[in-house]
Amino acid sequence: MDPLEDVLSLLGVTAHLSSGMTGGGRWAVRFPPPAGVKFNVVSRGGCWLRVDDVPDPIRLREGDCYLLTRPLAFTLASDLDLPPEPAPPLFAAAVEGIARAGEGDEVLLLGGAFSFSGRVRTLLLDNLPPVLHVPAQTPEAGTVRWAVSEIDAELRRRPIAATLVAEHLAVVMLIRILRLHLAGNPSRTTGWLAGLADPIVSAALRAMHARPAYPWTVAELARSAAVSRSTLAARFKDAVGRGPLEYLTEWRIELAADRIRRGSDSVATIARAVGYGSESAFSVAFKRTTGFSPRAFRNRDAA
Repeated sequence: MDPLEDVLSLLGVTAHLSSGMTGGGRWAVRFPPPAGVKFNVVSRGGCWLRVDDVPDPIRLREGDCYLLTRPLAFTLASDLDLPPEPAPPLFAAAVEGIARAGEGDEVLLLGGAFSFSGRVRTLLLDNLPPVLHVPAQTPEAGTVRWAVSEIDAELRRRPIAATLVAEHLAVVMLIRILRLHLAGNPSRTTGWLAGLADPIVSAALRAMHARPAYPWTVAELARSAAVSRSTLAARFKDAVGRGPLEYLTEWRIELAADRIRRGSDSVATIARAVGYGSESAFSVAFKRTTGFSPRAFRNRDAA
């Protein structure tokens, strides 16, 4: 079982495309922190990107893409020394889906945002850098440019199952960007994604994801990775930020929360399916992790 596929299947990714933006001459536009995970493609020309709390600006060239993983304000500009104008009025005045900055249209950006349901987004995003830059010459940038154009076509024409297609395209974009990050910066990756890049930790993750209801011990997980118990415990904690069994508990609760959201199975049935011998033990663990009892979680989600 591929842990990344497991997590992505629970994300509930939705793609939202925003109005495009053109810029010409000397211009600078200040954007508020995005509500979701922001992405943009430079379809024409080039400009600068500066993100709050990120020390160095990024030069964007034609064909480049970027992903903002955190809700940080940012500026796009031909010249970062210019005082920026606020983005909301520009986009409110957009004509035919295009906002305009400066004089002319030498630069064209298209983009939008991802939003996620559930709590598992933290596994993917919390330990990523605030900005993931995807240079034009990489295969991943080509995939992102293609996916953005296809999402745009689906959401504009609204054929049958357009929303579902757009959501799957968004997942494709996200996977390709994460792959590029893992391939290019394995030593700088931390958190759950770092665990996937570590062959020992990854073996334990795959074992837990293949059989989440099994009563795993650290010793058994260590055997699946062909290392000692102490080696696995140390490597897992160092990469993922928590111990193997703590992670297993959290993953079981994520699976249970997804089943509560999607179906009508009883709490007892769900408890057994994710490896708990009693409903009461499951309810205690569920509330400790989510802050809600299983029934309160179901009622809140239904509301």
